[in-house]
Amino acid sequence: MWDFSIGTSLAIMARTWPFIALRMVVYFGITLAYIVATGAGAGVGYGVGHAAADPDGPVSFALWGGIAGFGVVSIAVYWVREYILYIVKAGHIAVMVHLLDGREIPGGQNQIAYAREVVTERFSEASVLFVLDQLVKGAVRAITGLIGGIAAFLPLPGLDGLVRFLNTVIRMSLTYVDEIILAYNIRVGSNSPWQTARQGVVLYAQNGKIMLKNAVWLSIVAWVVSLLVFLFMLAPAGAILYFMPGELAGWAFVMAIVFAWAFKAALIEPFAIASLMQVYFKAIEGQVPNPEWDRRLEDASSKFRELKEKAFGSGEASRWDGAPRNV
Repeated sequence: MWDFSIGTSLAIMARTWPFIALRMVVYFGITLAYIVATGAGAGVGYGVGHAAADPDGPVSFALWGGIAGFGVVSIAVYWVREYILYIVKAGHIAVMVHLLDGREIPGGQNQIAYAREVVTERFSEASVLFVLDQLVKGAVRAITGLIGGIAAFLPLPGLDGLVRFLNTVIRMSLTYVDEIILAYNIRVGSNSPWQTARQGVVLYAQNGKIMLKNAVWLSIVAWVVSLLVFLFMLAPAGAILYFMPGELAGWAFVMAIVFAWAFKAALIEPFAIASLMQVYFKAIEGQVPNPEWDRRLEDASSKFRELKEKAFGSGEASRWDGAPRNV
């Protein structure tokens, strides 16, 4: 059914508990910021609305105040996203990789400092890692089309609507591919991040069917659990907003989504990444990037072409002999 060990993934999560705790602080902190900002914005709007001649002014202004507060936090999260990637996600991936390879890692808070040192050694600046991450995300979108999507697994003539739906599920399952390529970058001890990412994407494409099969399973589990968390959080989110001024009942739905997103990012995501790492590292063992897949990706994806251009521009591509180290 799947090609990873659930026990191994859970053990990795347990041993990287400092990062699990950090993820919970970051993502649930963001959730709290949304609640506070939305409530404060609604409160200010409600007060201002009393100065309006319209009897519905307080309610209307409270609604727009809540939207403004929500928007301010969304903008702040957008601006710090590359630092979250650099400090939280990349660091966690670094210690996961070392654990899978049987290396010793520090425990406690020293683990976070250790991971940051590993990431900084590979990627000197957060902006470099962020650009690399965006290019990889763009490049992997072409993989589904190249391997034929769900048609590669279940040729179902006459069921085009179902095939399109299942292909949408597959595209959603590609959420964690950029993290897997980052893990590959860290694992091979690369000092050539652009070129190593190029290799990693090609290797992923070569093993696309097995990777997509496992990614789809994990994606389904992740979204089912997230839906259950969303439904569970509707009542407390509504209770919190009940004590805020104005008609904010509709915001309970939005807040429950934010809670579910935070739970998914803090706990479900690292499990999925640890699982896919197992599959990926096992699948590519002994393989070298196939030039034919490199060409097909270049033809299909502008982001992959940009990734190659950056590799050539930095002089890294000339060092690619097709054989990744330590794999």
